[in-house]
Amino acid sequence: MREPAVYIMASRRNGTLYTGVTSNLPRRVYEHREVLLVGFTSRYACKLLVWYEPYPTMAEAITREKQIKAGSRKKKLALIEVMSPDWRDLYPDLA
Repeated sequence: MREPAVYIMASRRNGTLYTGVTSNLPRRVYEHREVLLVGFTSRYACKLLVWYEPYPTMAEAITREKQIKAGSRKKKLALIEVMSPDWRDLYPDLA
């Protein structure tokens, strides 16, 4: 899955959320899970991929990321509940 995508990582069910954008979702989620980069996700242990949306272009993905980040936590939780109602880690599905 090497295409632009917007994604949400979580520390646990209803825990801390991180919204990001990438051109290689499996690689980027792996970096978060293995704490290969120091930052927000390592500080708050956001290791569960709970939501993602692929896009045809990076420009579209960035626009969507900004929309999600500007939205409320309630809206982010609603996105997650549709894709992963049990807050299952979606990372294994990418392989």
